[in-house]
Amino acid sequence: MSDIIIPFGNLRLDYLRKKALVDGAVQDVFESGRFILGKRVAEFEDAFSSYCGTMYGIGVGSGTEALHLALMACGVKKGDEVITVANTCVPTVSAITLAGAKPVLIDIDPVTYTMNPALIEERITEKTKAILPVHLYGQCADMDPILEIARCHNLKVVEDCAQAHGSKYKGKMAGSMGDAGAYSFYPSKNLGAYGDAGMVVTNNPDIAEKLRMLRNYGEERRYYHKIKGLNSRLDEIQAAILHAKLSMLDKDNQRRREIAQNYTNSLADINGLVTPKENMNRYHTYHLYVVRVRQRPIFQEFLLSRGIETLIHYPVPIHRQKSYKECLIQEKYLPVTDTQASQIVSLPIYPDLTDQQINVVINAIRDFFSV
Repeated sequence: MSDIIIPFGNLRLDYLRKKALVDGAVQDVFESGRFILGKRVAEFEDAFSSYCGTMYGIGVGSGTEALHLALMACGVKKGDEVITVANTCVPTVSAITLAGAKPVLIDIDPVTYTMNPALIEERITEKTKAILPVHLYGQCADMDPILEIARCHNLKVVEDCAQAHGSKYKGKMAGSMGDAGAYSFYPSKNLGAYGDAGMVVTNNPDIAEKLRMLRNYGEERRYYHKIKGLNSRLDEIQAAILHAKLSMLDKDNQRRREIAQNYTNSLADINGLVTPKENMNRYHTYHLYVVRVRQRPIFQEFLLSRGIETLIHYPVPIHRQKSYKECLIQEKYLPVTDTQASQIVSLPIYPDLTDQQINVVINAIRDFFSV
């Protein structure tokens, strides 16, 4: 087997390209002597919420906690139900159960792999409190019908934006359309920290106020605790790094789109390979470039023999995870999810990939299907 010549990701190259910005931002924090909820957090909250087209940004400890606290701030509690999808990373559903609610899973659109709005209403009950669409792989869910259903049934909408930094739906940024949007800044995201970090964005001042208390032990002002909360604070170092890197996000996203277009144009004629589609009125930021292949194991093995690393996002849907075995009873609602889970493969896509490396991936895939 060949050594890896094209890794799935390369955060070292990303750091080296942004070294001056990052190192300067970190140095400033150390020299300030302030490390928790200082001016760097406030500055990044303002900058990122403005970037998202929202009035408020509340920095928290991780993307999981962003979802969890957003649900809590929207009034989700024990005994409630939250409608979401099963083809997502486990934190989406972890946040629901942490809030004490039950995840109600619906199927996905077979083209975009995002929530199918046509299936929402049949799953609404008197216990339903919120809808949690996932903007998957860098493409927004179909938000207009989701928001209309929520309005008709008096439900909250919390957008999972963990893979959608800079993604748009009809010109609106991910996170700006529902009651709240939850972002992860895990290091591999399009805008990544060097550790865990997250943020909730919202246009609702009451939700924003509650989030600020929830992330800091329910504190209204120092040592005065109005509600029960927890410790989930974005730290100054990560905030400074993210603020510095934010200036390069659009450029990096554009490079991802160029790579995706190259893949799509070069692989579109291959029978047996399904490339991703950018739906109308979307701006896909390609956090991941996910293809479908029926012979997935041998496809991955072949690419690995050429030194190309691939991953699967995600091989086991939520309802088939051991930790959420109580959700297996919902499998009858999830046929598309189950089918795509056995076929999806994520190809390398990140701004530091060279055109030469991209061609190596393309040629290897064409060779596989020519045999």
